[in-house]
Amino acid sequence: MSEDSGGIVQFDNVGLRYGTDKEVLSDITFTLYPGSFYFLTGASGAGKTSMLKLLYLAQRPSRGMIRMFGQDLITQPRSHLPDFRRRIGTVFQDFRLIPHLSAFDNVALPLRISGMHEDEVRKPVDDMLRWVGLDHRSGARPETLSGGEQQRCAIARAVIARPEVLVADEPTGNVDPDMALKLMRLFESLNRLGTTVVVATHDVHLLRKVPDSLIMRLDKGRLSDPTGALRYPPRREAVRK
Repeated sequence: MSEDSGGIVQFDNVGLRYGTDKEVLSDITFTLYPGSFYFLTGASGAGKTSMLKLLYLAQRPSRGMIRMFGQDLITQPRSHLPDFRRRIGTVFQDFRLIPHLSAFDNVALPLRISGMHEDEVRKPVDDMLRWVGLDHRSGARPETLSGGEQQRCAIARAVIARPEVLVADEPTGNVDPDMALKLMRLFESLNRLGTTVVVATHDVHLLRKVPDSLIMRLDKGRLSDPTGALRYPPRREAVRK
């Protein structure tokens, strides 16, 4: 896989195993292109969560090559990985909100880590909480939020800093259909601003909510390409500007 392919993320013949068990991912090769929107699908146990762990750098592969933002991640020392992670927004299935922080402070965290002045933090966080319907819960701690409210707070935190790559694991699993559609529109808006979006889902109805999205399908740890998501160059009508 060439360095000048134009991809923001590249996997080449990647395999992943935990301990001495058999591989949970095998021979994974694909390129994610800037400004594209991808759905990652597959049955339970197909390897979606393991794939996402590789994408948000929580796991190193057992073999193969991964490049991200033009850099070979396999040769990077662990001390350099936080710099890469700050360019990736992540929505975890288990939310991972910081329990002693309010909803406002959880969402504000990426902006504060990036060094934004405190005077500039309030408006974007207030606007984001309003967008996800949590403006009336901004002072609440995660333990007092419902599952759906925690999910929306986690999504707001993931997108607040406009990451270059957004990785979301079942992001609409704990919200009603109307809020699910609203959240997908939020992802689309971020995508139109240039963020490469990867949404893992088993909800086939969700796949029809984003026009021109690309689908990558995992089956028993191997990747198929039903909509041309892996081809180079990608279909021009499927690439967001």
